[in-house]
Amino acid sequence: MSHSVPQPLGQRISQWGEGPLWWEGALLYVDIEGHTLIKLDTDTGDEQTWDVGERIGTVVPTSDGNYLYAGDSGIVRFNPKTGEKIAIADPEATMRETNRFNDGKCDPAGRFWAGSISLTKNTGSANLYCLDTDGSLSLKIPAVTNSNGICWTGDAKALYYIDTPTKQIRAYDYDMATGVITNARVAINTEELGFDSSPDGMTIDTEDKVWVAFCHGGCVARFDPTTGKLLQRVDLPCLETTACAFGGPNLDRLFVTTGIHKTLEEPEAGKIFVIDGLGVQGVPAFAYTQSK
Repeated sequence: MSHSVPQPLGQRISQWGEGPLWWEGALLYVDIEGHTLIKLDTDTGDEQTWDVGERIGTVVPTSDGNYLYAGDSGIVRFNPKTGEKIAIADPEATMRETNRFNDGKCDPAGRFWAGSISLTKNTGSANLYCLDTDGSLSLKIPAVTNSNGICWTGDAKALYYIDTPTKQIRAYDYDMATGVITNARVAINTEELGFDSSPDGMTIDTEDKVWVAFCHGGCVARFDPTTGKLLQRVDLPCLETTACAFGGPNLDRLFVTTGIHKTLEEPEAGKIFVIDGLGVQGVPAFAYTQSK
């Protein structure tokens, strides 16, 4: 595999870019601290933006052409054409001062999985939830601290998940019919592999290898979750690399979101980067599908 040089895209400088997702020929992502949902045409650089009025941790499409996002006020259905917002669930409403929703994705069955983060770094005070297709919300993994990357294998028999401060990618057996997860185990220990930064957002390729962006680490890395080994690392020109997703017509371009470091002067921090020539493809994203 070639080690390609990451290239910046678009004009936007996000305070804290996150949650990239390739959908219908464009890249969706969020600027958490900028309260903004962004849709980027990666060919032209054109950007559509929506100010949602709160910190927004993640966004997913819905099967009826709208979006679900999760942020300060819980999970919200958002109509990008009208700006209408409909509150769906807010399981941590009593913790508004200390917690907010962070990263999330839809599983192959159309459920929306999203977790919270303790803004005060109170260990074990955050959680991972699942919004099922019937609209019910359930607690899936309790007592985490910073719920982050999540993805599923191509056969949907395993789920990988990151609680950032643990420096681990955990694996779970996954039942797509029910959404039940069992048999928690550590698949990858990034600290033991020499990473002194924090695993953040994550995606998966068609070979069931995971790609992880490292917050405060200035890189994305590819791992084999069945052996726990590091396969590849690509460095980026800014320290705060937050999440990654495959996109483009062939799903062979890796897009990386970044944020602005509190003290470093980095001219390209906060931009979207693309890494071409990796020689692998990602898997399509899934939409939230409300059952009738």
